[in-house]
Order: sequence, then structure tokens, then C-alpha cells
Amino acid sequence: MPRLLLRNLACSLVLALFVSCKTYKLTDAKPVQSSEKTVENLYFSSGEDYVYKCQMDIYKNHVSGILIIKKLNETTHRVAMTSDFGNKLIDFEISENDFKLNYVLPDLDKKIVINFLKNDFQQLLKRQYPVNESFENDHSKIFLSKIDHKTYYLFFNKENGLLKEIIYTRNNKEKIDFTFEAKKHIFADSLNLQHKDFKINIKLFQITENEQN
Repeated sequence: MPRLLLRNLACSLVLALFVSCKTYKLTDAKPVQSSEKTVENLYFSSGEDYVYKCQMDIYKNHVSGILIIKKLNETTHRVAMTSDFGNKLIDFEISENDFKLNYVLPDLDKKIVINFLKNDFQQLLKRQYPVNESFENDHSKIFLSKIDHKTYYLFFNKENGLLKEIIYTRNNKEKIDFTFEAKKHIFADSLNLQHKDFKINIKLFQITENEQN
């Protein structure tokens, strides 16, 4: 991957800090009673490797490669990304409270880049959510989860029970929208990660499917 492209990517992330985001409000849904105390995102809960084609668009920069996510234990995942040519770009271990950087390509070794990746994958790989309120609309059961200044809205398909969307907000501002396509609860066939406060979009597409049930 060209070094200039990676440098431009890092510069674009710095510029992203100066863009604000909108307040999020849940619409077209009604409150309901629910016995659920917690809900889970199980898409990365298997011990098998999750291998995806990865496309990242950061402002006018487009980066593509292969992304591998592996569960190391009940709290920690390892995430590694290579370029389309097989060159390692970044390798780190991450949990809800810890982050260990194993390798990063020098052009990407910027604090702002690392912090963005750390935050995005901590939110993506978060598994358990306490339920504070429950809602529903015509197509989804919706659970609101509050943790400190963070609020999550989890949308589960009424027909098959699969998680299809997580909206992450902080201080009532919408930050990231995670949208999933899946056929079973432990493996997402595709993922679209869309930042709402700046122009960053990450798309993952299945390469090898997890065969566990």
C-alpha cells in the first residue's frame, strides 16, 4: 500500500476531530415491558477466526485489505489487518478495558489513528449490555443500554431474533452506527461501521465463514 496514501489517511483522521455530531433520538418506536436484564452481541463470540475483506473510507482516502478477528479468551480479541498484497498494517489485542499494540506500520503509527481503531473495535467487540429500557417497532425489538456517559440502542430482528444494528451514542450525541447482515447469531456475514460525526466508513465482508453453531 503506498506510503503517501497512509500518510493522507492519518492526516484525515486529525481533521476529523473538528467536526461535531447531532443529538440522537429514538423515533417510530413505542416502549414495552420486557423481562430481559441483559442482551448480547454474539457475532464475535466463537473461538474460530473471523476473516473479512475490509474496506475503509476516510474522507477521500480508500484503504482495503484483509481483517482477521480472533477471540483469545472471554474478555480479549486479537485483531490484525494486512494490505491486499499481504503486508501487515496493524496487529493488536483488545478488550473492553485494555489495549495492547503488537505491531503497526510506521506510516500508521499516529496516536490519533490508534485511538480511533481502539475505540471502534472496543465498541464493535463489546458483548454484554445491561438493559435499561425496552422498545419495539414493526420490525425490531429495541433495547436501550446505558453505561456511564455512553448509550447503546440494540435492534434485534423480530422474525429471526438476530442482532441487526447497534447505535452508539456518547453524551446524547450519535457516534457510530453498526449495521449487520447475518444468518446465525455468532457470525455476521457483513458489517457496515458508519461514523456520524465525520466521514469514516468501515465495511467488512465475509471471506471464510465460522462453521460452529
